Amino acid sequence: MRFSMTYRVALMLVGAASCHQHHFQHRTDQAPIGELTLSINGVSFETRAHWMRQANLALGDSCPFAAFGSVIVNHTANPGVGELVCTGANSHSRTGNPTLHGEMAAISNCSSILADPNGPYSLSPSEALAAFTDLSLYTNAESCPMCASAIRWAGFKEYVYGSSIDKLVEKGWAQIHVWSLEIFQQSLDLPNPGHLIGGVLTNETDPYFSWQFDAAYPCPKGCSRVDGSCTAQ
Repeated sequence: MRFSMTYRVALMLVGAASCHQHHFQHRTDQAPIGELTLSINGVSFETRAHWMRQANLALGDSCPFAAFGSVIVNHTANPGVGELVCTGANSHSRTGNPTLHGEMAAISNCSSILADPNGPYSLSPSEALAAFTDLSLYTNAESCPMCASAIRWAGFKEYVYGSSIDKLVEKGWAQIHVWSLEIFQQSLDLPNPGHLIGGVLTNETDPYFSWQFDAAYPCPKGCSRVDGSCTAQ
């Protein structure tokens, strides 16, 4: 169920039997609304975990320095696990485009795929824009305010992230200290409020962001230390 002036926020943790859901109204009100099972919008935690792992795999490398990966999924197209529409990975250093974070790359890729006249969807531009309201974006780390704002402008049905901005800051990453919840709270005029779901599979996403500024931290699986940095084996 969607609300015109509210957002639902859930924290989902690996191994947890349940967690608390909070209902945020306008900008400052916060009150618990009861226990939340690990199924939101009819999507199980196991399915959420599958797609978060796919967001990690979207990196194409076990240990890129900026390991921010995203996938965009249609949970209604294929009952059960859902359908992958597109992927994206942080590519600003490769392209020289500072805006191409993983989420921005995924949104751009999806726009091309959805509106490709020879592609699997063949949507008109207006139909492609409308399609985002039925899709879920998974990203292995909480979005920066640029990407979170783009997610809101797109009107995604769901925005699901793994590691939090707080965890990134703790691990040494420079961040703009504006959290996704704040972006959602400040965008009440926009339609299609969607759902914000955070903290999914953090025991698997956190390691991707923990080695870059800590030489003692073990490299992700499939990588080893070379000259102080993690490199794919």
